[in-house]
Amino acid sequence: MEEGSAHVADVRPGQRRAARTQADILEIATDEFAANGYAGARVDVIAARTRTTKRMIYYYFGSKEGLYLTVLERVYAQIRRVERGIDIEELSPDEALRRLAEATYDHHTTHEAFIKLVSIENIHRAEHLRQSETIMRENVTAITLLEQVIERGVRVGLFRDDIDAVDVHMMISAYACFHVANRHTFAAIFERDLLAPGLQDSHRQLIGDMVVATMTQGRSAEPA
Repeated sequence: MEEGSAHVADVRPGQRRAARTQADILEIATDEFAANGYAGARVDVIAARTRTTKRMIYYYFGSKEGLYLTVLERVYAQIRRVERGIDIEELSPDEALRRLAEATYDHHTTHEAFIKLVSIENIHRAEHLRQSETIMRENVTAITLLEQVIERGVRVGLFRDDIDAVDVHMMISAYACFHVANRHTFAAIFERDLLAPGLQDSHRQLIGDMVVATMTQGRSAEPA
């Protein structure tokens, strides 16, 4: 075996181990930050749960804030991948809109940590999120996809033209986030668990119905 080939063979297992270690750290850090917030989360706990050290965590991520930012980037990237995985060009505008709404609902209601982290960032007035060029850049795609769908729908006379992609994104996100963010208070007041398995099909259909109905209805009549 040539010397260069031996060197590559030696490096790759180490790179794979490092990648697995970083992935494990991010998985546990996501839980820790979601459960305790940025201030309450402890790097010592994350290190203990991943059987590594604070020094190693700081080596990979620089600082507690660097780790937290990487966690945020990771969870936002997950929902953006879900959206990009929908081939909207192969669907009619109304079906594409429905699929995007349903996919967001499915993601949010099965990723409680994401909703908690978004809530934490709102408490901090997006102080950390604003520092991430990656998040800002990646989240443009959420609006771009909706803009493409809405523009097609308007062009063929199916959608109204007085609601923009940011408004539609807000509607979808608000409905999907509510199921997780307000689950316990809603259950206490109304005795209904919003994440009960038996409700998921009807709730998923409802968000699609709501958004499509909103976009396909005409402008409200002007007051006399």
